[in-house]
Amino acid sequence: MTHYVALIDGREGAYGIAFPDCPGCTAMAATLDDVAEEGTKALREWMVDRLAEGVAAPVARPLSEVVTSRVIRKALNEGAVAVAIPLLVESGRMVRANLSLDAGLLGTIDEAAKRRGLTRSSFMASAAQEKILAEG
Repeated sequence: MTHYVALIDGREGAYGIAFPDCPGCTAMAATLDDVAEEGTKALREWMVDRLAEGVAAPVARPLSEVVTSRVIRKALNEGAVAVAIPLLVESGRMVRANLSLDAGLLGTIDEAAKRRGLTRSSFMASAAQEKILAEG
């Protein structure tokens, strides 16, 4: 999975996040946890728009390379924090996958999906996305 370096700055109640490799991709939120989540959404939307226009995704540089910029080093010296944000872009093309699961777990998954009005597939896909994004 590709991760993009992002810079978070601000203060309690007003945090911002920006992606040096993705010009114009920014987000804001009141807490650090929320700004990272909003940044993940912003990165996905920014990338989807770019790909829809036929423009290739920018190369995700490693942190060691990003911090060679004077502007980035200045921001870090002034209190910004660098984080790695995962990029999860769906292709829109469904494929069949054969999974082996414990029968009891599968039953629990089916019950949870039904309570939420989802299919097994959509439930498992959303659970996987949440897990991937939460772990960054």
